[in-house]
Amino acid sequence: MLEAVLVDDESKALESLRWELTNLSNEVKVVASFTDAHEALLYLDHNTPDCLFLDIEMPIMDGFQFMKNLKNKDFPVIITTAYNQYALKALKNQAIDYLLKPIDSDDLYETISKIKKYNEKHQTAEKLEQILLNFNSKSLDKKITISTDGKLLFLESEEILYAESDGNYSTLFLEDGQKILLTKKLKEVNQLLPSDSFFRIHNSYIVNLGKIKEFLKTDGYVILKTNHKIPVSRQKKSDFLDLL
Repeated sequence: MLEAVLVDDESKALESLRWELTNLSNEVKVVASFTDAHEALLYLDHNTPDCLFLDIEMPIMDGFQFMKNLKNKDFPVIITTAYNQYALKALKNQAIDYLLKPIDSDDLYETISKIKKYNEKHQTAEKLEQILLNFNSKSLDKKITISTDGKLLFLESEEILYAESDGNYSTLFLEDGQKILLTKKLKEVNQLLPSDSFFRIHNSYIVNLGKIKEFLKTDGYVILKTNHKIPVSRQKKSDFLDLL
């Protein structure tokens, strides 16, 4: 049975959708419903339903703003709206479907089928990702596995020059000039990289030790073989010198 969350500022619309979904009682269970978008976001920060039915026209925060503010996006979103001009924008914002109010039972049933297919595909992808991760971790010629932009990258240590922090994001800089944006903090990236090859020389930087050409002690910088200049923090300087 699919567990659904409903978000709509109109209580009557919520009750109507709940009633429609109840008629599909063997298919869907409504686990939570909200007229307040902020309360819904707080709930979804700590709970992962099988699907979210989301209204577009809401005061203070509309449905598209709501989707941007979602931290947890591991479930399909279905847009509910009385205005069909939102349909294309809804799909562009990664909603898997939209329903026009008043919601038709046949349309709702088709949407439930889409949700099931989406979740089955997502679960299969997760299993495959875990298999690949496990296989890679046992490989003698171990590569660094990076998950980004809906795909897995398998990189050799020698390919990576350094990593740079950008708040909740990080960027990997590769020797061939590529930049890979990761939705991970630098601390998490540091855990992915082998400690015998990489060192966090600054709160904002991790460098590949094998790519260092010079260390400017007075200035507190390292120069990589590609001539990138990376700062060494005062706190890390002593540990870095011991390592060298």
